[in-house]
Amino acid sequence: MEDFRRAYLRLCKEAGLEPQESVLVQLQAVTGGTRLDLSGQSLTVESCAVLGRTLQKDTLFTELVLQDCMLSEEGAKLFLNGLCSNTTVRALDLKGNNLRGAGAEALGKLLVRNKTLRRLVLEWNALGMWEEGFSIFCEGLASNSCLTQLDLRNNQINHQGAAELALALKRNSVLEELGENLRWNNIGLLGGRSLLDALQQNRTVLQVEMAGNNIPSDILRAIEQSMEHNADRQSALRESRSRTQVLSKEIQNLKVEKGRQFVSLMETIDKQREEMGRSSRNSSMRLGQLQEALHERKSAVNSLTAKLQMTEAALALSEQKVNNLGDLLTRLKLEKTELMDRQSRELKKLQEVICRWCILMCFDMYVNVRIFYLQLDESDRRCTAQQDQIFELKQELTNSTGELKLRLAQAEERLDMEKRRSKQALEDMDSLRQKEVDQVNRHLEESERALQDRILKLEGQRIQLEEELSRVKAAMVTERAQAEEELGKVRTQVRLEEQQHLSSMEEKLRSARQSRDEAQSHCAQQKQTITELHARVGQQSIEMDALRRRIDELQQDLAGKEQEKMAEVTRVRVELQEQIGHLQAERTAQSGLKEKIAALEREMKALGASHREALLDKESEISSLLERLRMKEGEIQRMREDEAQRASFLQNAILTYVQGSPLGHYSPKK
Repeated sequence: MEDFRRAYLRLCKEAGLEPQESVLVQLQAVTGGTRLDLSGQSLTVESCAVLGRTLQKDTLFTELVLQDCMLSEEGAKLFLNGLCSNTTVRALDLKGNNLRGAGAEALGKLLVRNKTLRRLVLEWNALGMWEEGFSIFCEGLASNSCLTQLDLRNNQINHQGAAELALALKRNSVLEELGENLRWNNIGLLGGRSLLDALQQNRTVLQVEMAGNNIPSDILRAIEQSMEHNADRQSALRESRSRTQVLSKEIQNLKVEKGRQFVSLMETIDKQREEMGRSSRNSSMRLGQLQEALHERKSAVNSLTAKLQMTEAALALSEQKVNNLGDLLTRLKLEKTELMDRQSRELKKLQEVICRWCILMCFDMYVNVRIFYLQLDESDRRCTAQQDQIFELKQELTNSTGELKLRLAQAEERLDMEKRRSKQALEDMDSLRQKEVDQVNRHLEESERALQDRILKLEGQRIQLEEELSRVKAAMVTERAQAEEELGKVRTQVRLEEQQHLSSMEEKLRSARQSRDEAQSHCAQQKQTITELHARVGQQSIEMDALRRRIDELQQDLAGKEQEKMAEVTRVRVELQEQIGHLQAERTAQSGLKEKIAALEREMKALGASHREALLDKESEISSLLERLRMKEGEIQRMREDEAQRASFLQNAILTYVQGSPLGHYSPKK
């Protein structure tokens, strides 16, 4: 507030003006509010210009009241030009400022440029005096998309201005209330017809009061009927929007529930996948261990084969040595035989000369041969020992290779069995997971189809209700027209036969009272039926509570079964193949229970919707009956007033007749 006051003083100082004292007093009086009231202050043109410039960038005030401020045309124009760029003012009151052509043009520009104004009060001005300015105002109103309330009382609007206003109302789709805002103008018959045509095409205006405009009563009644149609249309739209919101909420809740079920199912699938992963990891670990054992056995076999090869190589070397020694022995034997031959020949030739030397040589040869034979025997023993060792090593090698082959065959058999088991387990788990995913997809598709069918049914019901509403409205219009025709006939009969009509009116009054009593009795019957419906609703609520308790029991049973299932899973996890069948049976049972729960919930919702529709139908019937009763009472009251007026007219006529007759002259004076 202080910022606005400072801005006002600063702009006054920049313009070289003296701030208006009354404006400063009103600004000081406003403390912490959003309403600026300058009513009754005589604002000058300069003050209006400064206020308009101050309000251009103001973000504090949302309501401006300038009633009876005696604004000039130029001042109003400057003030309204400043408001064109304002973004916070929601309500503007310019009552009693005698705005004319320039003010109407400024107001039209304001309605075109301003996008936040919701309420505009222009009572007790003269906007309709200048047709060009009022046409510009109507063009701004037609292009406006935010104004919802407009007050145009006492603005000297003629039939041409009414035609311009009608064109604006045909194009405007936001304005809702003219309310009491067209009273006391000079619209006339032509303006009333143009406004009636515009209001029949407009779908947003809900309230119009056009008293004091010299408009015939039939046009006023037609305008009232169009307003009633708009009100009924708006109520039907609100009801349909509320129903669509309820349906969207229900659909959202169902989607959330299905999402939760899908998430829980995916969690169970993830758990099963984790279990399968753990089992596969365990099997892979076992396979790794078996492969490591196999590698160890293979390394042992390789070491043994290497030893065998080494022993075979050593055996080949020893055999080669034996062969070499055998060759050497044969050569020695041949040499010995040759030496013996030579010695025999030499002995024969040189027996005498070298007998001793030959003996010595023979002895030496004998010693050498003996040594050679000893070496040969030792080498033979070594060869036999090595052959025995080689034979033992061969036997050990054959035994170890046989054992290794047996163990390798057993390990390969165990490995094949483990592979087959793991492969079978993986295939079973994959098939189970695929079946569960297919079942979940089928369930989701079925639920989506059911929801779509339900939405189509609800849309069909909504269309049927709209058709019934239109038929009821048409019936009401025909009944109203018939009642108006009957009322016209009664009025013509009353004008022709005044004296006889008193007795007939009394009889009609008695019949109307009887009809009212009948209507009251019918209303009492309707109330009784409503109480019965309430009792039925109570019974249905009791049944719904019982169904809810049943659902809670089923959920508890389901929770107990889930706990039992988890206990069994944790207790018998090792025997996975045997537990798969039990888990499938339990899942089928759970899906059956869930389907039963969903069916019960759908039945509960259908029952609740049917009861709500029945209650709404009964309430609409009661409201229509009350409206008819009110109309009948209004007609009776109008008839009573007409009869009382006619009786007073008749009495006055009789008195004037009696006073004007000669008997009146001779009547005694009081």
